[in-house]
Amino acid sequence: MAQAQAKAAKQRHDAISLLKADHEEVSAMFSKYEKTGGRKAEKSDLATKICSALTVHAQIEEEIFYPACREHVEDADELLAEATVEHGSLKELIAKIEGGEPGSEEFDAEVKVLGEYVKHHVKEEHDELFPKVRKSDLDLNELGELLQTRKMELQKAS
Repeated sequence: MAQAQAKAAKQRHDAISLLKADHEEVSAMFSKYEKTGGRKAEKSDLATKICSALTVHAQIEEEIFYPACREHVEDADELLAEATVEHGSLKELIAKIEGGEPGSEEFDAEVKVLGEYVKHHVKEEHDELFPKVRKSDLDLNELGELLQTRKMELQKAS
């Protein structure tokens, strides 16, 4: 029992576990958005939360996770370049959503497309990048601590 608790505590600080938890959280928010129907205020609130979570997530990946991967993960340059380009597309959509009119068909379409982009990006990270990272010499617990600390700083600032 104590060993299982220690493993669970360690995984919470593991960089990949932290990033996967972010992915699950955002995925749940997208699902909730889709089920909201025509409730404009709720959609607006969810879209704001989605955009905020993705902005923080992308920033910690770009500032901490991707540079560490470039340094320690073999054959990751192409994946990281693609991920960075995908982040650029996500940021453009986030800016449109943040400046958009909640409840409009265009707003809903932008949130839907953002969700599709995120789903694609997450699949590539889970299927291609994360397995390579797990095989590398990166200290995932130390990296996870850095990601968590920076994430909390960014969340407080927003």
